[in-house]
Amino acid sequence: MAIQTPDLPTRARAGTTPDGASGGTRPDRCRRLREQLTTQAFLAPIALVLVVLFLVPLAESVYYSFTDYSGSSPTRHLVGLRNYRQIFTDPSVLTGLGFTLLYAVATTLIVTVLAIPLAVILNRRFPGRSLVRAAFFFPAVPSMAILGLVWTFVLSPLSSGVINSVLGSLFGVGPVPWLSDNTLAKVSVIVVGVWAQTGWHAVLYLAYLQSVPRDYYEAATIDGATARQQFFRITLPLLAPAMTVSQFLLLINGLRVYDLPFTLTGGGPGYDTYTITQVLVQRGIAEGDYGLGAALGVIFLIAVAAVLSLQLSVTRRLERRFR
Repeated sequence: MAIQTPDLPTRARAGTTPDGASGGTRPDRCRRLREQLTTQAFLAPIALVLVVLFLVPLAESVYYSFTDYSGSSPTRHLVGLRNYRQIFTDPSVLTGLGFTLLYAVATTLIVTVLAIPLAVILNRRFPGRSLVRAAFFFPAVPSMAILGLVWTFVLSPLSSGVINSVLGSLFGVGPVPWLSDNTLAKVSVIVVGVWAQTGWHAVLYLAYLQSVPRDYYEAATIDGATARQQFFRITLPLLAPAMTVSQFLLLINGLRVYDLPFTLTGGGPGYDTYTITQVLVQRGIAEGDYGLGAALGVIFLIAVAAVLSLQLSVTRRLERRFR
């Protein structure tokens, strides 16, 4: 007796792959192509802005860093690495780079340590909470240049300065050289920078805290967790993304700081509170040494990229650890 077998398909159905998945018809492919072209059309202006405002100036800066271009004379000559060698032997440049890194790292760490507990406090219910939040946010409203001018009067090393007047009338202490002593001037700039930025970043953390469900804390309270345990086990891990954003902004602002030290101390005493941007403006623009300024800008860009890459790597590891 013959055994009958079912008929097997001899060819795949049109428009499908052997496993039955659709390979897409011609109208589908045309639609996807139109969507890709539309997306690229929206991205084209962004790419154009990136090329015109970043890549082209960067390429010109790299070129001018190897020349003796003065900005006033049309002639320029290639000088090799002379500008780069001069940078690493100039005491004002080295001091400016050191203080810039110190300011950026110190303000980032101190603001983070102060802003997170402040945000936790401002997230609680108490009378006048909105007024207190506004008061802490207010230092972020004026520009750093205005704050520097105001604090110049407050921290004046003369006896007429606000703090020295209070110390003299209450404790009989002589004038403290807040802005004329090498160490105190650095500390003063960092303290004013921390004071100006803590409130803004506390509000940033507060926005993240308000999105945390209250159920987490209620469940932890039922389980007998203390306020300290809730902070380290719930609040801090959930604030990891906010810490990444906050520290990234703090580092960027710290590395490119110019207005606050310039208006508060003028870069003094000596070069102790010089910043790298102040050196770049002074040497590259005021003194007309565009070749040296371009070389300094290239080195500064590399340093900023390295510091920010390290910061992002560390914060992302912390985020994965808290998850």
